[in-house]
Amino acid sequence: MAEFRKMRTEDTPAVLEMMRIFYGSPAVSHDVPEETLRRNVEVCVSDNPLLEGVVFWEQGNIAGYAMLVHSFATEFGGVCIWLEDIYVKQEYRGHGIGTQFLAYAKEQYREKAMLLKLEVERSNIEAVGVYKKCGFEELTYIEMIKTFC
Repeated sequence: MAEFRKMRTEDTPAVLEMMRIFYGSPAVSHDVPEETLRRNVEVCVSDNPLLEGVVFWEQGNIAGYAMLVHSFATEFGGVCIWLEDIYVKQEYRGHGIGTQFLAYAKEQYREKAMLLKLEVERSNIEAVGVYKKCGFEELTYIEMIKTFC
């Protein structure tokens, strides 16, 4: 059974290593500078109310991490938790850690938020299957962004 706890400063090297893999994968459509990864971890371990980091532990080892963004969903009239990053190390995949984390997140935020929301590449069949098994529904709209740099 996996354990989940708030990200700490001492987790930084392990989390950065996982982030480099995640952000170097097809799950991300553009290069993300190292300084951005470091800044994200710094915010996660601070007392910033908008971004929260969680590390996944299995058998005494860090097995993955998540970053959760707190926002407001106007269509639901309440707080929304964006599961911004969810990463499980290759050697821990298939152990049920992702499913356990989603159950943990649902329990943690049931009283604080109206919904959990995430993005996933359609080609990531395993992840899509886990999310659907955990009750997530596929949306039909197109997501668009405009960067300011």
